[in-house]
Amino acid sequence: MKFIVSSSVLSRQLAAIGSVIVNNPVVPILENFLFEIDDKQLTITASDLQTSMTTTLVVEAQEKASIAIPGRILLETLRNLPEQPVTFSIHEANYSIEISSDNGRYRLAGENATDFPRLSPVQRGVSVDMDVSVLKRVISQAIVATSNDDLRPAMNGIYMDFGEDSATFVATDGNRLVRYIRSDVGVATQRPFIVPRKTLTLLNALLQHEDQKVNIAFNDSHVYFKLPSISMLSRLIDERYPDYENVIPVNNANKLTVDRISFLNSLKRIAIYSNKTTHQIKLSIAGSELHIFAEDFNFSNEANERLTCEYEGDDLEIGFNAKFLIEMLTNLVSEEVEMHFSAPSKAGLIFPKEKEKDGDLLLLIMPMILQ
Repeated sequence: MKFIVSSSVLSRQLAAIGSVIVNNPVVPILENFLFEIDDKQLTITASDLQTSMTTTLVVEAQEKASIAIPGRILLETLRNLPEQPVTFSIHEANYSIEISSDNGRYRLAGENATDFPRLSPVQRGVSVDMDVSVLKRVISQAIVATSNDDLRPAMNGIYMDFGEDSATFVATDGNRLVRYIRSDVGVATQRPFIVPRKTLTLLNALLQHEDQKVNIAFNDSHVYFKLPSISMLSRLIDERYPDYENVIPVNNANKLTVDRISFLNSLKRIAIYSNKTTHQIKLSIAGSELHIFAEDFNFSNEANERLTCEYEGDDLEIGFNAKFLIEMLTNLVSEEVEMHFSAPSKAGLIFPKEKEKDGDLLLLIMPMILQ
């Protein structure tokens, strides 16, 4: 069986879904791409058992066929070919593949397509459409606060709760929390769900055309993302999410407003002098001045800077992990940020000064005991 396809088009589509393939997978055949041809349409699938990505493209073909083709060698071959039509000849008797280009021929060994594991499709689920720009903003804001702790699997993803008039997205690793509410997305669902961090990292790389829509379908066990040329199916994290609302402090009487870029750049400089294990910095706020301190007793390093700010409340000294604070401020787009505090021992809240039309973003960071 033969089919003809553009080398650059195929290379581009394989690169888009190939990132899901892991080295030394539990099931060795998952080092392959699954190729399926039917009615001049080539469907390519890559999977790691938890997440499956699929792309389709039109090819010149006369027959049906399916085969698993080694991913790394195929990608490297196509990546180094100039734009040209390439012919794939598939010998289903021994699962060998021959690739012919204008000036070369390449043969590699494939595997039986029936051995390639499949994820269960989303059935009897709920579906909602979102703007790509909105979903990309959700992921970029929240993913920084997801955890990598295997002992707390519920925190290893983003919690999504769709209501009739709004949708709430939450991520936390126990030290920081992001809650993002969108009032322009809504659908009645039976229960919230948790999407794994890896799935969303892979998806975020695909969200290039911000004027497009993405369809999200989900049930109790899986979530499905459909873009115009690529789709993704992922298992959900089957865990109970923490009661995040209880950790958000209320009655925060101390309110700081400061230029985000100035604050961020100052933190980056001061963090150089902080302890390399704790990354602790101290914020000292009084009147219209914000002082930022860091000290590493092990190497006798210290630094401090002063910024002009607006502040309402009692004089305050509070410690934070500079690395966490920098990551959270980096993802904001607001020119100014507000920080709300109740006490040095309570979490600090961060808000963008300029509010979004349909978005409500809250960032939370836990304090550190000052040494």
